[in-house]
Amino acid sequence: MAAAGGAHLIPLVAAIIGVGVVSQVLADRFQVPSVVFLIASGILLGPEGLAVITSDSFGNALQAIVGLSVAIIVFEGAFHLRIDKLREAPAATLKLVTVGAVISFVGTGLAVHYALGAPWMVSFLVGALLVATGPTVIAPILEVVPVRDRVGAALDTEGIVNDVTAAIVAVVIFEAILAGVTNPNALVALFAERLGIGVVVGSIVAGMLYYVLRYVDLSPGNAPQNARLLTLAGALVAYGAADLIATEAGIAAVATAGILLGNVEIPYEEEIAAFKGDITLLVLSFVFIALAALLDFGTLLDLGVGGIIVVAVVALVLRPALVFLSARGDRFTTGEKWFMSLVGPRGIIPASVATLFAIQLRASGLTEAADILVGTVFLVILVTVVFEAGLARQIAEYLDVIPMRVLVIGGGKVGRALAERLADRGENVVLIEEDQEVVQTARNQGFTVHHGDGADTDVLRSAGAGNAKVVVAATGDDDVNLLVSQLASSKFEPESVLARANNPDNVEAFEELGVRTISSTIATAQAMDNYIERPSMSNWMGEIGRSGDVQEVEMTAETLVGRTIKEVGPELPDGCLIALVSRNGDTSVPAADFTLQQGDRITIIGERDAVREAESFVHPE
Repeated sequence: MAAAGGAHLIPLVAAIIGVGVVSQVLADRFQVPSVVFLIASGILLGPEGLAVITSDSFGNALQAIVGLSVAIIVFEGAFHLRIDKLREAPAATLKLVTVGAVISFVGTGLAVHYALGAPWMVSFLVGALLVATGPTVIAPILEVVPVRDRVGAALDTEGIVNDVTAAIVAVVIFEAILAGVTNPNALVALFAERLGIGVVVGSIVAGMLYYVLRYVDLSPGNAPQNARLLTLAGALVAYGAADLIATEAGIAAVATAGILLGNVEIPYEEEIAAFKGDITLLVLSFVFIALAALLDFGTLLDLGVGGIIVVAVVALVLRPALVFLSARGDRFTTGEKWFMSLVGPRGIIPASVATLFAIQLRASGLTEAADILVGTVFLVILVTVVFEAGLARQIAEYLDVIPMRVLVIGGGKVGRALAERLADRGENVVLIEEDQEVVQTARNQGFTVHHGDGADTDVLRSAGAGNAKVVVAATGDDDVNLLVSQLASSKFEPESVLARANNPDNVEAFEELGVRTISSTIATAQAMDNYIERPSMSNWMGEIGRSGDVQEVEMTAETLVGRTIKEVGPELPDGCLIALVSRNGDTSVPAADFTLQQGDRITIIGERDAVREAESFVHPE
């Protein structure tokens, strides 16, 4: 391939962007994270494949292209780092981005030093870069693996925060390597200088953008477009200005500008976010393919057994250790902790920043350090993306961490009590509540809460109503519950919509409109009647969700089709039995000679653990 200038570069860039867009479409079509297709495309186009892209393809322009691309990607991630979302995230998230990040940084540095014999500063440079999981690899995984909100929030927030902090720490270590600085005080001063310049420049740019967007007439006809372009230009100006003052301070500048703008009220915010997302998608596709194409397999092979050891330590030792330590005492199940441990692929920030650093290290005569840096970072990225991102859905299914999504509108005592029971059974429950005090109470109790009016379609949509199987209107206002039920049914079509009727006189009106209704008054009276007439059953029912359980599940096990209750009963776990069978809308207590058919809905009653085991027995999927 010819050098960068000339007529060859334009069709090459166009081809890379085209392949990147196709990769994104294929990822959506096959429900596989897009980074898998992007890396595969890059390797296919590179010297190890068709040799369409080589190290000479971009000439001296690669460093500038990657630098500006990193600026856009970091700004996009920082723009979505909302302080209120951090408050919604589980407590484990703070530990992941602090204690967990330190464990990853130090542990990876030690592994690189002892396994590859790299100098300490180079080892910790690799360690800093590999702290970052990043939203560019986590977001595509969460799109195809609908895990519980607490898991998604923790992984998403960890990726956004660590992308920024890892890049800044790596910049400081890199500058120390080039300057020959080893004194701890000098390192701290270098960090403070780069971070300080970045924060100042980013704050100034963010302030200017805020003023222009809020108070300057951007021409009513083209205001949204002008706002989008101004924001994009501001991100690039922040990066370039800070980098001009102090080399590599640009990343801190765009991160600062993004965080500040993302947490203030600005006009056309949704349009800006959507536009930035599209630009980031194109830039991400281009950079991932270009960098993967420049990957030299010889550099990876030169790492030998030491490289494999580093990957194993990073993915199978450090990651589980930091996740289990960070999530200790939170509401995460063991399966969820293992999912978070086994799905932590590294992405575009380590790849692009490592490439930037390698170019400068080679220019400074530090070829061996550059090879260790690029080789180790890309080896970890390749392995984690292929196995962790590529197999994320299979991992989630094996660990059984893809739950039924339930929206409960109303975070009061009834809503929280229901949410606790559902969550204890492993369901993904999201509360929607408008009262800020109630929101805080529910969050303090460990629930995922979306702040807003549950009778607002946009609020329901942003809380995940489009993916919800069940919507429950549980507020203390019957008018709100009726409106929520009708909105959910007409706009989102969940499998079930259930409403709470506070006034028993409203039950008939609710049901005439097709809303399945539970009357608080009637339910309370029935419960009291049960305690009077059936005390033993009532006591046992009170234990449901703790020691006892009742579950209805569709029978899909082929080995049970055509067999009778008498034959299947002894094979169930001790401590449970089949109480009811529903077929074609008819429900009955099955006799011993009742023959089971595919699709029967079976109600299992008994001890909690036994019921859970029996569920898997009759519904293996």
